[in-house]
Amino acid sequence: MTQLSSFVLVTGMTGAGRGTAAKALEKLGYYVIDNLPAQLLHDAVSTVEQGGEISRLAVVIDSRSGTFFNGTIDALEQLRERGLRAKILYLEAADEVLVRRQEAARRPHPLSIEGRLLDGFDRERELLRRLRGRADLVVDTSRLNVHQLAQRIRAAFEEGEDGLRASVVSFGFKYGIPIDADMVADMRFLPNPFWVPELKPMSGLDAPVAEYVRSQPRAEEFLDTYEALVSLLTDGFLHEDKRFLTIAIGCTGGRHRSVAMSEAFAVRLRSHGVRTLVVHRDLGRE
Repeated sequence: MTQLSSFVLVTGMTGAGRGTAAKALEKLGYYVIDNLPAQLLHDAVSTVEQGGEISRLAVVIDSRSGTFFNGTIDALEQLRERGLRAKILYLEAADEVLVRRQEAARRPHPLSIEGRLLDGFDRERELLRRLRGRADLVVDTSRLNVHQLAQRIRAAFEEGEDGLRASVVSFGFKYGIPIDADMVADMRFLPNPFWVPELKPMSGLDAPVAEYVRSQPRAEEFLDTYEALVSLLTDGFLHEDKRFLTIAIGCTGGRHRSVAMSEAFAVRLRSHGVRTLVVHRDLGRE
């Protein structure tokens, strides 16, 4: 009998990308079981471990299982008591995005009544509320295509040192704060390159903009402060077995300051051995 080295529970909203996440995990070497009733979770894990050939397991459990979903948390606790803790990946997106995706798929929502999609999403969000609160990693897929989501999954779950892993997300406040952020930083205290004619058409990925933003008096102070904060929190996160951290860095439009500072902060994190993915959520949106 072989103990699993990694066990991931994939869940979240209908249309948020659970299937894409499952395929990405499969490519990372996970054996994936989709739409498993919670009551069978313990037996499924035992069967896989007794087989001795599979070391990485991912299970998709969601609202499609209907009343079978209700025992999910109890099933996870039973596994934890025997020494196996699931890493919970929760996928969500804004309602308007979920509706658009579901309509494009031409499938009814499993919890909708008389075909009203929003009613179904409301019921589903309430059903999943407790599980979301236990999630190790929450990913908002509203602005992600399938390739970007797969990249997020690879960065979080590919094999490597079992330490803290971070996603640094730049964004524009006028488009809303990322709903999956653990920490949010506001770069609007820095002068805006948008008002510098030669910098306006560029982005924070361009060297002149990055140099302009980093040269501001408080820019390095911010990086020093946030670097110290993450360093302070890391031991606590790992002690609580929280290994995924999403840091959102915003400015007005998500083009100049937030992009430059996200790239700079990612360099700081990597210097501490934190595996870090940078996502520029709103770059190119204007």
